[in-house]
Amino acid sequence: MNILVTGGAGYIGSHTVVELMNAGHNPIIADDLSNAHYSAVDRIGKITGKVPTFYKVNCACKAQLRHVFSQHKIDAVIHFAAFKAVGESVKKPLEYYRNNLDSTMTLLEVMEEFGCKKLVFSSSATVYGPNNPHPYKEEMPAIQSSSPYGWTKVMNERILTDYCTAHPDFSAVLLRYFNPIGAHESGLLGDDPNGIPNNLMPYIGRVAAGQLEKLTIFGGDYETPDGTCQRDYLHVVDLAVGHLKALEYAAEHNGVEAINLGTGNGISVLELVNAFQKVNGIKLPYVVGPRRDGDLPAFWADATKAKQLLGWEATHTVEDMCRSSWNFAKKGV
Repeated sequence: MNILVTGGAGYIGSHTVVELMNAGHNPIIADDLSNAHYSAVDRIGKITGKVPTFYKVNCACKAQLRHVFSQHKIDAVIHFAAFKAVGESVKKPLEYYRNNLDSTMTLLEVMEEFGCKKLVFSSSATVYGPNNPHPYKEEMPAIQSSSPYGWTKVMNERILTDYCTAHPDFSAVLLRYFNPIGAHESGLLGDDPNGIPNNLMPYIGRVAAGQLEKLTIFGGDYETPDGTCQRDYLHVVDLAVGHLKALEYAAEHNGVEAINLGTGNGISVLELVNAFQKVNGIKLPYVVGPRRDGDLPAFWADATKAKQLLGWEATHTVEDMCRSSWNFAKKGV
């Protein structure tokens, strides 16, 4: 199938493009490179033996998206393109609402125009908000959030649900995933954001490589075993495989379906830091600072539905995630 991958030069998108190509699909990347590098496209080519088709596109621009659809018969879309930092969204809410909502609505309009009816959407565990107990289950209310970033996912899920109601022959799989870390085993692809990283693991990698002075852990007084936030960290390659499985599901089913992708285990920030140090034999300088706006104390997934519907479950360990992250970071590609 010809699969449009919006945000396909980014962290999760690039790993998913590799899995699509390995499975025999033809991915077409649309990315404005606002938080990615074109070099990721070349690295995909080194891994797979073929450089994927790439368009520099702002997915909120209908004319640019129309051009891509006019050049290819797009069978399905995997929609990653979005701003994604929780803390930054608290400081820049309008930018997040404008970008993350406009891109989805514009994409749906162009898909309808060209008769494309299959979509896998990059959602987030943040849709469960601050009041649901963990582990998070898909049947829980997902109509709240603790940050503007999370609210854009809640709103996008609502948009896609209503669209599927109006168009019963449309299929949308809402993948609510948790905290992806790790890198491709080749060391050629990993989490390499522009500027200073907002997410934990790329920040750890740059501290370990001596590019940043120290790591700040946001909050050491949460009601968790060691006082630091607990998250469900999963390997990005596992996550990429989950998108491939979701695409196969969308091809056979209509309507909307929300599915968690996670390991089902809560790991604290301090546990992750210690695992990184132990696995890689590196001492990380870090300090514990104040809490960060928008962060919740703890959450992790119930991933039962993903196994039942998609035949998917995470296979990589925390040690695998830490080892592959450092393998990428130390190469400085």
